[in-house]
Amino acid sequence: MVKQKTIKSEISLIGVGLHTGKEVKVTFKPAPVNNGYTFVRVDLEGSPIIEADANYVVNTQRGTNLEKLGVKIQTPEHVLAAFVGCDVDNVIIELDASELPIMDGSAKFFVEAIEKVGVEEQDAKRNVYVVKEIISFTDEATGSEIILMPSDEYQVTAMVDFGTKVLGTQNANLKNIADFKTEIADSRTFSFLHELEALLDEGLIKGGDLNNAIVYVDKEISEKTMNHLKVAFGKEDISVKPNGILDNLTLHYPNEAARHKLLDVIGDLALIGSRIQGKVIANKPGHFVNTQFAKKMSKIIKIEQRNQIPYYDLHKEPLMDIHKIMSILPHRPPFLFIDRIIEMSESHVVGMKNVTMNESFFVGHFPEAPVMPGVIIVEAMAQTGGILVLSTVPDPENYLTFFMKIDNVKFKNKVLPGDTLIFKCDLITPIRRGICHMQANAYANGKLVAQAELMAQIARKQ
Repeated sequence: MVKQKTIKSEISLIGVGLHTGKEVKVTFKPAPVNNGYTFVRVDLEGSPIIEADANYVVNTQRGTNLEKLGVKIQTPEHVLAAFVGCDVDNVIIELDASELPIMDGSAKFFVEAIEKVGVEEQDAKRNVYVVKEIISFTDEATGSEIILMPSDEYQVTAMVDFGTKVLGTQNANLKNIADFKTEIADSRTFSFLHELEALLDEGLIKGGDLNNAIVYVDKEISEKTMNHLKVAFGKEDISVKPNGILDNLTLHYPNEAARHKLLDVIGDLALIGSRIQGKVIANKPGHFVNTQFAKKMSKIIKIEQRNQIPYYDLHKEPLMDIHKIMSILPHRPPFLFIDRIIEMSESHVVGMKNVTMNESFFVGHFPEAPVMPGVIIVEAMAQTGGILVLSTVPDPENYLTFFMKIDNVKFKNKVLPGDTLIFKCDLITPIRRGICHMQANAYANGKLVAQAELMAQIARKQ
C-alpha cells in the first residue's frame, strides 16, 4: 500500500506571470490527507479556494486556465507537474495574483523548492486509478490524440510534429515518474516567432524574456520585427543562432520542446484528481486535448468509484484452486459454484466462477435464452463466504454450512454463458460461534450483478 504524501513545511517563491507580467508570490504549504492540490487566492477577499480540477478548465489558449465562481488561476501546469514529479499528493498553493510565476519556463525551480523542504508520508492510502483497458481522446480539428493503456506504473510518451524546418518531429519518454526531476523538470516552454508576434500584438507575454521561453525562428525576421523584439525583451541586440533560436540561449536537450510538451501533459493530467497507473501516449499534445482527456478520465473514475467495482488480476495464481476448495467445502458438482479463491483475509474473501453453457441449470433456465438463475448466484456467494468461515476451524472437512437468513437481495444485471463472475464477501460482524454475517456482492463485465446480506452457520457433521 502506497501512502499519500505532503511537503514537510511551507516555502515561498517570487516571480512574474508570463502573460500578465505581474509579480506574484506563491507559497506551498503542507495539506491534510485527501486534500489534493488546491489553490488559494490570498489577494482576494475571503481567500477563495480553487481545486485543481479538470472541470474548472475554462480556457486553454497559451496555457491552462481555471475558473471557479469568477475566481481565476492561470498557467498552473508547471507547478502541478512538479508536485506529481516529486511524488506529492496533497499541497495548498497560495498566491497573490491569478497567474503562477513562469520562473525560467520550466518546473525546475518548483522541484528545487519541494526538495528543499522535503516530503513526508501521511497516514492514508494513496488513491490510484489502475487502467484496465485502453482509453483515448482525439481532437478531430487538430488530429491531436491521447491514449491511456494498462501498465505497471505511470509512464508518459509525447510525440510532437511541428511541421516546420527549424523544429520538426520530436519524441520524449518518461518510463518512471521518479526520473521526472532529472529528465523533464528543467525543460523550458517555447514559442515560434509567428506566434510570438501575435502574442506581443495582443499585449500578452508581458513577463516573457529570452531566459524563460525558447523562441524558434520559423520565418524570416524583418527589421521592424527585430526592433519590436528588442523593445519587448529589453535587449540592445538580438540575433538568430545557427540552430534557429533567438539570442544565445542554449538548449538543455536536443528534444527539449518534446520534453516540455511531456511536462505539460503531466501537469494537465494532474487535474484528473487521482494518480494514474497506466501508460500515456500523447500524439501532438496541447493544453486543449490534455484537459479534455483529463475531464474524460475524471468522469470515468467518478462513475467507477460510485459503482465501486473492484478489480482483480485473474491471470495471477489463485489463493485456492478447485482442489483446495473441495478440500474445504462439502459441496460437489453439479452444486459447486466457485472455481477459485482469489484472495482472503480475516474479514473478507473473493471468489470466482467461469460461467459456461455446460452448466446444468441452463437446460431449463431458459431454453434458447440461457440466463443464470438468481438463486444460484446467491448460492455461489454463500459458498464463497463459506470458505471464509470454514477457514476458521482446523478440520473444515468435518463441518457443513447452513443458511440462517438472507436479506436485501437485489439483482442488477443478467449473467450469461461466457461471463466471469467475481464474488466479494465482507464480514458485517466478526464470526462468533460459527455464525457468519456478511455483505456479499457479485460482479461480471465490470458491473454489479447481484448483492445480498447473508447469514450462515457451520455445524459439525453428525
